[in-house]
Amino acid sequence: MIFSKTTVFAAFFAAMALLPPPVVAQQIDPFENGWTLDAEASQLRFMSIKKDTIAETSEFATISGLINADGKAQIRVLMDSVDTNIDLRNVRMRFLFFETFKFPEATITVTLEPDALRDLHAVRRKMVPVDYLVALHGAEFASSAEVAVTLISNDRVNVSTTNPIALSLTDFNLEEGRQKLMEAAQVDIVPVGLVSFDFVFDRASPGTPPPQLATAPAGASAALETSGAFDREACLGRFEILSKAGNINFNAGSARLTADSNALLDNLYDIVSRCPDLMLEIGGHTDADGSDATNMALSERRAGAVAAWLRNKGIPAARMTVVGYGESRPLRPNDSAENKARNRRIEFTALN
Repeated sequence: MIFSKTTVFAAFFAAMALLPPPVVAQQIDPFENGWTLDAEASQLRFMSIKKDTIAETSEFATISGLINADGKAQIRVLMDSVDTNIDLRNVRMRFLFFETFKFPEATITVTLEPDALRDLHAVRRKMVPVDYLVALHGAEFASSAEVAVTLISNDRVNVSTTNPIALSLTDFNLEEGRQKLMEAAQVDIVPVGLVSFDFVFDRASPGTPPPQLATAPAGASAALETSGAFDREACLGRFEILSKAGNINFNAGSARLTADSNALLDNLYDIVSRCPDLMLEIGGHTDADGSDATNMALSERRAGAVAAWLRNKGIPAARMTVVGYGESRPLRPNDSAENKARNRRIEFTALN
């Protein structure tokens, strides 16, 4: 049988058409086009130790992030999205520990060296040392750690801790928050948090690099709680926690609220408005400096200033009772500036 050249070429190309498509080689540049965090597939966790032996792991529900084409990674965390799996524990963490009404977000910045990851397309997974910077609660702390970088596919990568990262609470001005948490929960808490993460990134499309992450707008909230009115237990727990939060401040010897009180007062208004069936006592307390009579009058005027603020926001005066306790109910001995500051406070109590 004689085949023409045309027949042979036709048979060759027909056979080639039956072969599977060639595998696209992985990119050698590990950061080509940049990467965007897949928040749904990612986790940021922290572990606290109480009573010396009990470990509790929590996480944050709302995070965003990117890796730019130079290997600089950034993660933003909305701090009031803290998730401990218990509603009132979330509230304690927000108001007493992280003070999210003043410090709504944290950032983690990591530098991934491109040269250390040039062969990632071949080895698929590498342990690499990285420098990082954490900005949290108004403070910054820089250190280094080892992370695992895993190429899941040409367009998907995982960056995770190989061991938990220990962060000292004193480096982030969180010691006072720890004291408040211990008083509220009546347990000892170790002054170190153990942080771990598992971040998944997707490669950005060519010509559309990931945008810079925007800071959280004022008043932004990602708190994990029910919408609408709270039930009685949730209301009572929140009033108790707000009473321990501090951050309602006045000018010295005055009942004039300072501007830095507004953040917590806004949260107070939100809670009071979502507990519409409860009558509220607003109690003022002072330290022991000055006479009993002066402190009694000052504490009542300060409690009245908070009630007036709430009235101006629309809370009916009939729902509030103002009481001044002066120096009669100290939380601590009035023997130091720190203790006196804790004794100067506004407390909230449900009356029905």
